[in-house]
Amino acid sequence: MFEFAWWWVWLALPLPLLVWMLPARAYSQNAALKVPALRPGYTAAPLKAGVSRWRSVLTVLVWICLLGAAARPQWLGEPVSIPDQGREMMLAVDLSGSMKIDDMQVNGRQVNRLAMTKSVLDDFIKRRVGDRLGLILFADTAYLQAPLTFDRETVATLLNESVIGLVGEQTAIGDAIGLAVKRFDEKDESNKVLILLTDGQNTAGNISPEQALELAVNKDVTIYTIGVGADRMLIQSFFGSRQVNPSQELDERMLTELAKQTGGQYFRARDAQELEAIYQTLDALEPIEGESRKMRPLTALFYYPLMLGLVLSVLPLLVYICRAAWRKVSVGRRLHSEGR
Repeated sequence: MFEFAWWWVWLALPLPLLVWMLPARAYSQNAALKVPALRPGYTAAPLKAGVSRWRSVLTVLVWICLLGAAARPQWLGEPVSIPDQGREMMLAVDLSGSMKIDDMQVNGRQVNRLAMTKSVLDDFIKRRVGDRLGLILFADTAYLQAPLTFDRETVATLLNESVIGLVGEQTAIGDAIGLAVKRFDEKDESNKVLILLTDGQNTAGNISPEQALELAVNKDVTIYTIGVGADRMLIQSFFGSRQVNPSQELDERMLTELAKQTGGQYFRARDAQELEAIYQTLDALEPIEGESRKMRPLTALFYYPLMLGLVLSVLPLLVYICRAAWRKVSVGRRLHSEGR
C-alpha cells in the first residue's frame, strides 16, 4: 500500500501561488535595497511568452517534486509474522586442542571432533525455526561469538568459521557456563537453556565448574551437557597397532553433575549418529509462550521525486549550455562558409 508519512506537507502546495499573486508594487515599496534604473534610453528585452510560460511550468513541477519528497512517500508491504514463540538456547562449543583428534566419521570420511560437531550442529541450528540462538566458543577462556538472535544463518556461519586453537589449547568449562548465565540474565522471562559440548575436563578459566553451577542454579539456567569422543581408536605405530581410549580425559562425572543439578541431562556422543539423536531429543524442549506479533516491511520512496526535482532544476542550465554551444558552432560554420 502506498502512503505519505507526512501528508500535511502538501498543505504548502499553494504557497508559491500566494506569493505570485502579491501586487508588484508591494515588492518595490517594501524593498530594503533600491536598485538604480538602467541608463537612459536603454530597455531590457522582454522575455518571450513561450519561454516565460515554460519556466513557470518547470518551477511548479520542481516545487511539487520537493513537496513530494518532503512528504516521505513509502510503500507498506503485506504483514509478516515475527516469531515470538520458541526456545532460547545458548550453544557452548569446545575449541580446545583435543577437539582435533580424528576419531569421528562423517559420510564415511574420517574427521576430527570439531568437524563432526559442525556437521551435525549445522542441521540442528537450521531446524530451530522461531528460536533465539546464541553461540559461545571456549578453550583457555570463553567469549561470546553470537548473542541470542533469530538469525540462525549467522549463528551457523560463525560456528563453521571457528577453528581449533582460536582461544588456546585448554578447556575453560566454568567460564563458558558463567558467560552464558550472564547473557541469559539480561532477559528475565526465558527458559534459559544452555547446551554445552566438550570432550575434556575443566583445566583453565577464572571460574570453577562448581562456582558456575551455583550461578546457573540461582539464575534458573538449565544445562544440557554433551561429551564428545570415541571410546576406542586404533593407533598404528612401529611396533604394530594398538587400541586406545581417546576420551579418557573426558570428565563425565562433572558433566553429569552439571546437568543433574540444573534439571538438564548428560549425553554421550561417540559418533555422528549418536550426536544427531541427542539433538533430536533436545528438539523436544517446551517453547516459550508469547504474544504473536506482525510487522509490515516499509520501503522509502522519497528519493524518486527528489531526483526528479534535481533533474528539472538543472534542466534550464543544460538547455542554455546546449544552445550556447550550438550558437557557437553555427557562427563558426557561417564564418567558414563566408571565407573569413
